[in-house]
Amino acid sequence: MASLMPHAPQRYATKHRGQEDASVGELLSTVASDVQQLLHQEAELAKAEIREEATKAGKAAGMFGGAGFAGYMVALFLTLAAMFALGNVMDLGWAALIVTAVWAVIGLILYRRGRTQMRTVSPKPEQTMQTLKEDLEWARHPTG
Repeated sequence: MASLMPHAPQRYATKHRGQEDASVGELLSTVASDVQQLLHQEAELAKAEIREEATKAGKAAGMFGGAGFAGYMVALFLTLAAMFALGNVMDLGWAALIVTAVWAVIGLILYRRGRTQMRTVSPKPEQTMQTLKEDLEWARHPTG
């Protein structure tokens, strides 16, 4: 990534050696062009970094998905094992009903906790909105 970093000051110095007679307008134009190129290179570097991080995040998400499916299968087979174990002491239909009721209670508890947690979520990014307001105020009055 270091090879993508521009070296504008060195390039500017060698590009303009011997041009002491250049007008201020030409120099400002060259500086503006150099700044524009620098910003473009920085944007390209940021895009490359974001793509790299997104690829890593995608792979991690796939692994989490696989782990979630494996956990689901474990829960399914533990449920079946509990049902058949209870089936040894009672009718298999009643054992299945008891295991289903246990899962219903677990689902209800998780639903209520999730609903409570969701009520604390704010759809508006409060901190970002505050910093944007501060930036706007500073832009209006940069010396204040």
